[in-house]
Amino acid sequence: MLLNKLGFINRVTGFFKKVKSEMKKTTWPNRDELTSYTTIVLLTCLALIAFLGVADVLISNIVTPFFM
Repeated sequence: MLLNKLGFINRVTGFFKKVKSEMKKTTWPNRDELTSYTTIVLLTCLALIAFLGVADVLISNIVTPFFM
């Protein structure tokens, strides 16, 4: 039983060593790129929210008269 636990601990330790190694290879965005990407994501979210809101209101107005 103890050997199984040691094997598990060694696998977990090896996994985190590999993660650390891969993270060193990662190219992180600079401040300008990060700001640009964040702006794109926020604008996309706002556009999707607006689209879904308008679609919800339109569908509600079309469907509601049939059930009232």
